[in-house]
Amino acid sequence: MKRNRVIALMTSVVVAGVLAGCSGGGGGASTGSANANGNSSNCTNKIVKKDAPVVTLWAWYPNTEKVVDNFNNAHSDVQVCWTNAGAGGAEYDKFQTAVSAGTGAPDVVMLEADRIPTFQVQGALVDLKKLGYEDVKSNFSDGAWKDVSVGDGVYGAPIDGGPMGMIYRKDIFDKYGITTPPKTWDEYAADAQKVKDAGGPLFGDFPANQPAYVTALLYNNGANPFTYNTANKGTIGIKLNDDKSKQVLDYWAGLVSKGLVGKQDQFTPEYISGVIGGKYATYLSAAWAPGYLQGAGVGKGADANVWATAPLPQWDPSNPISVNWGGSAFSVTKQAKDPKLAAKVAFGVYADDASLKDGWQNQIIFPLNVHVLKDPNFINAEVKFFNGQQANKEVYVPAANAYKGMTYTPIGQYYYSAFTKQIAAINDGSKTGSQAADALQADVVKYAKEQGFTVK
Repeated sequence: MKRNRVIALMTSVVVAGVLAGCSGGGGGASTGSANANGNSSNCTNKIVKKDAPVVTLWAWYPNTEKVVDNFNNAHSDVQVCWTNAGAGGAEYDKFQTAVSAGTGAPDVVMLEADRIPTFQVQGALVDLKKLGYEDVKSNFSDGAWKDVSVGDGVYGAPIDGGPMGMIYRKDIFDKYGITTPPKTWDEYAADAQKVKDAGGPLFGDFPANQPAYVTALLYNNGANPFTYNTANKGTIGIKLNDDKSKQVLDYWAGLVSKGLVGKQDQFTPEYISGVIGGKYATYLSAAWAPGYLQGAGVGKGADANVWATAPLPQWDPSNPISVNWGGSAFSVTKQAKDPKLAAKVAFGVYADDASLKDGWQNQIIFPLNVHVLKDPNFINAEVKFFNGQQANKEVYVPAANAYKGMTYTPIGQYYYSAFTKQIAAINDGSKTGSQAADALQADVVKYAKEQGFTVK
């Protein structure tokens, strides 16, 4: 069966590292002597109830220890033994090794949503549908659940997300007479041209090294790049060169060719220095961006109190589409000693009020729990980075509530790699957006077929 070839392929994948899907996450190495092999003999955190069964957890967010302590102090029937096995790609490499070896994985592992199908197709994750999902289903939107689902199965407990908006510099907008943030992509291009004609900075950036971000922009135009359902074993729908996708890529190719936006790789020292130095008027990003930017040194000194945020521009303002970039979940692994108990931890860690409040108040995460999204304290919070603007109320909560979810597939990492090449070709002028879309479609379809998938 083709499915066997697909599983063999995914087992051999060396999972590439990507930016953690919130505020640059990336906690450093764990303290103490915690093991990164799923062993609970040593833990980074303290076990409070010595006689309770222990569930091992890999996670990397900066306040994970506090979150785990909150959980352990509130539970006498189970305790969490936490290890920071690395952030993002570093953790995935270790988890892939454990999956391939059949041993060494934790009971619960933090995964970014787009990584879940990669491990699910290998049989490495447990479906949570009958392990407490119904009890917490109402805590998250349909879009949040779709992101952690594969077919009819649920393979992650949502933690946070990245509803997108448009961060911009008020000082640059004021200087060049932009009185209202652009609401449509046509307005965005017109404002970009206005600033350039007046000798101003680049209006934004089109980075080749962030294909997940560009994928979100495709969804923003109503594109649906992939369909994938495990009920249709070994079948993937791939639609990367439809009219909507080509429209988006041709649009950005036009901005690049006119010198209206940059083409600098993001999350690099060069990009951050440009942000700090006023090289870009806007930064299209997610709700976790303020925490990341502050951590990188943005918003201090000369560029303090100049930042604001607005909703992401739309192609059709009468039919707005909210999109997401980033976000993580807790998944139960097939190596879990007690899947039911592990699921209780997955659903319960980072779900209590104290942990969620610490996450959003310190701009570590943007919680997707609807109890937070409906909390007046969260909605009306005045965000320091945005000089007191109620960013959640005006931008990110409405975007999170309207988000319908994305479809991720087991070939997602190859797709990202292939898309990176095509965005680079757009940026160097060797391909138009439409040509890049056609090349991407051919490349990804060929790859999927080589791995035993049926492509529709």
